[in-house]
Amino acid sequence: MKRELSELTPAEIVRELDKFIIGQEKAKKVVAIALRNRLRRQRLPEELRDEVAPKNIIMIGPTGVGKTEIARRLSKLTGAPFIKVEATKYTEVGYVGRDVESMVRDLVSVGISMVKSELQEEVREEAERRTEDALLDLLLPGGRRQAAAGETAEPDASAGQIDVTPATPRSDDSAESEGGVSQATREKFRKMLRDGKLEDKEIEVQVSSGGGFPSIEVFSGSSFEEMDLNLGNLGNLFGGRKKKKRTSVRNARELILQEEMDKLVDSDRLSELARNRVEQMGIIFIDEIDKVASKEGRQGVDVSREGVQRDILPIVEGSKVNTKHGMVDTSHILFIAAGAFHTSKPSDLIPELQGRFPLRVELEALGSEDFFNILTKPQNALIIQYTELMKTEGVELSFSEDAIRELSEIAAQVNSKTENIGARRLHTIMEVLLEEVSFTAPDLKGQKIPITREYVGERLNEVVQDQDLTRYIL
Repeated sequence: MKRELSELTPAEIVRELDKFIIGQEKAKKVVAIALRNRLRRQRLPEELRDEVAPKNIIMIGPTGVGKTEIARRLSKLTGAPFIKVEATKYTEVGYVGRDVESMVRDLVSVGISMVKSELQEEVREEAERRTEDALLDLLLPGGRRQAAAGETAEPDASAGQIDVTPATPRSDDSAESEGGVSQATREKFRKMLRDGKLEDKEIEVQVSSGGGFPSIEVFSGSSFEEMDLNLGNLGNLFGGRKKKKRTSVRNARELILQEEMDKLVDSDRLSELARNRVEQMGIIFIDEIDKVASKEGRQGVDVSREGVQRDILPIVEGSKVNTKHGMVDTSHILFIAAGAFHTSKPSDLIPELQGRFPLRVELEALGSEDFFNILTKPQNALIIQYTELMKTEGVELSFSEDAIRELSEIAAQVNSKTENIGARRLHTIMEVLLEEVSFTAPDLKGQKIPITREYVGERLNEVVQDQDLTRYIL
């Protein structure tokens, strides 16, 4: 649940993270302090504020121990723009691939979406009023034509479809009616609309069409991000195309409401607020940072890896990136890098980049007790997820504590004998355990299925003992 940053002390941040992430107390503490420091910086005098740089973090630990989840939950907690990127997807300038500045553009897009949703909520009441009037205009133009011909306008609300072709009303009717339809009739339809009696009536609306722009070839060798940046407003050049669509009042309301909210939101204010939020609160999580670390003496592809580090460096240090929503200063964006560092170590990164990640925290590998807690304690615990999934089929799963203990021990055992993939092993084991129940669930409606230690042993022990089979299944 999003809360104001000023309301969250470091201890409260850790408690919130505890609801979703088991263990890793040291990592939680480090990110909580980093987040609180952002609030402290904003309280500083302006001349000092810009001098305080964010304390970027490197998380070191095997896969599946919670590195990404900590960063993701942190952003959700505070409503900060957040993206997760893979360091291996980027190449240095001159190579085919994504350039590192695109991560900032992606973050701005996230910020735009977040701020737009908030601004739309501010204008929702006015947009709903306009939407209701627009729907009435679409429902009643048949009455306009009748009024123009001197007939009484009483559209038939019981008809399966309503003619919505617009017509020009007589000027001498304007004092007594609206668009050729009496005010009483319009209010009658307004009441029916609010009561939901017209939801299934069909009307014809005009909706924006995304296609139809002329094809343009660019021979400059620019990256896709630059093409998107330069041609982002191409649609405005040719004018927005609209097409007619016949749909129900229920669907038309959503289409018109969205369009009205878009009209009411000030695009310049939207861009300004989004850029400010990205600059002050943005979080970029760079995963697999160890994959671009190059060991001394290596040649070949490592040259490109080091080039990626050099390209990332100015963004982490603080630079201005041009986006289609304006220039964005990355000086106060919080960067959290993560990697397993199995075959390399943080000191294999170029010294300049190491210096921009002053905080390093090592996450611990997970054991059977951690797995038991992961299965039972978080708000989104796997046991709860599977139980609720089966309830949708009318099947009730009942897990005994012994069964969960056995599952935890099996996960730890398989991780120790094969590749250690952390908590992700639990997803695989749960799928194998409940494969038969999931497959036959529609035929088991109304039944209660106890998951006991014996049931777990029957379904999993044979697989665990067969090492060749474990390699493929678990």
